[in-house]
Amino acid sequence: MKSTAEKVEKNKVRIEIQVDAQDFEKAMNKSYMKNKGKFQIPGFRKGKAPRAVIERYYGEGVFYEDAFNEIFPEAYTKAIEENGIEPVDQPELDIKQIGGGQNLIFTASVIVKPEVELGQYKRIEVEKAEYNVTDNDVEKTIKTLQERYARWNAVEDTPVKEGDLVTLDFSGTVDGNPIEGGSAEKYPLEIGSGSFIPGFEEQIIGLKPGDEKEFAVTFPEDYNNEELKGKEALFKVKVHEVKEKELPELDDEFAKDVSEFETFDEFRASIKERLEDEAKREIQNLMEAQLIAKISESAEVDIPDVMVERQIDNILMDLEFSLYYRGMNLQNYLELTNTSMEDFRAQYREQAYTTVKNALILEKIAQTENIEATEEDIEKELEELAKQRQITADKAREMFADNMDSIKDRIKTRKTIDFLMENAILVEKREPEAKENETEEGNKEQEVEQIDNEQTKAEDKE
Repeated sequence: MKSTAEKVEKNKVRIEIQVDAQDFEKAMNKSYMKNKGKFQIPGFRKGKAPRAVIERYYGEGVFYEDAFNEIFPEAYTKAIEENGIEPVDQPELDIKQIGGGQNLIFTASVIVKPEVELGQYKRIEVEKAEYNVTDNDVEKTIKTLQERYARWNAVEDTPVKEGDLVTLDFSGTVDGNPIEGGSAEKYPLEIGSGSFIPGFEEQIIGLKPGDEKEFAVTFPEDYNNEELKGKEALFKVKVHEVKEKELPELDDEFAKDVSEFETFDEFRASIKERLEDEAKREIQNLMEAQLIAKISESAEVDIPDVMVERQIDNILMDLEFSLYYRGMNLQNYLELTNTSMEDFRAQYREQAYTTVKNALILEKIAQTENIEATEEDIEKELEELAKQRQITADKAREMFADNMDSIKDRIKTRKTIDFLMENAILVEKREPEAKENETEEGNKEQEVEQIDNEQTKAEDKE
């Protein structure tokens, strides 16, 4: 097999591949053996006709497509390796010569990974970020846990108030027509959650179990359904059940219920420690993002559209995965947000472009600085993955065998970012520029500004 490659566009390469006639003949025989049972030729039992007879009956090219599909993967893989090509999309194929005892000749035109021209990436100034965890942060976190472990107690003759959980039937109409998705039975609604249109939840306050009510509310002008924007809707509701929230006491028993700690003081201290760890990670992430953004500004790369579109596909897959665990799918989400698929993809195009560009830049820096994922790095990563999943390192290696390339890439990316941070210059956060000193120059500028202001006021009066 022989292959040559030529650049036809900035990020597009055409590879011409020649496969020896003998190798293609072997693929033809393999195709015949695999498919002969499908052919019924007069004078032969089904599947017993010789290859030459089938080719005379159906045409010489009857096995070409299958033979080509048999030989293509290995030939293409070998060709891109020989020519040092990194495709980022499926190739466009064009068969130039096939069959007749001749060499198979075809071209594969493919979009390739773009070249990156790095700018400065060492000794980049990065502003230090800092955040001190306050007692208020700790209290908010504990309050969230307290709310999560609250009990709901049914009440019989108590009016609905803010914070209650109400089970109700509701149905809504606009201009006498039912609202699509605007009705439900035995629907649980926490008053004050803001999950309904403005004004709806307030109308439920004061009702008791068994009460019915009819009222009007107006859809906001920025509502995501064009047909309902600014429209007045009439709702009928019936309250079935009202529950009050009972928050648990913040004591040692609460600490035991929600954590591994015996006392509330220990639990509270652990919350502060966790928040401080999270703050450190967030600060590190902010500084790294700041650094990568600066490096990206001075780097040049012409990114093929297909790479951006593929990254948008990844974002979509992540969203679908997240929605699945909320009992939704992507179509539901798009309908709920009144967004078309085209608009959704457009919303994420800039984010996808930045993600792809940053990844290419980090990859180029790793290559330039000879940063690799060592066996020791891989072992540590597998041990961490094993720890997270509570399995052995050997089991983790077996589990992630097919994903080893992505694990190596993740390690290289992490090491590259660490390298860049080590070679960055951390500077104190710059405060906004102070007012000019009361120098003669400064006084003159203030006088000019004052005159301008007085002129503006006079013009306004006129």
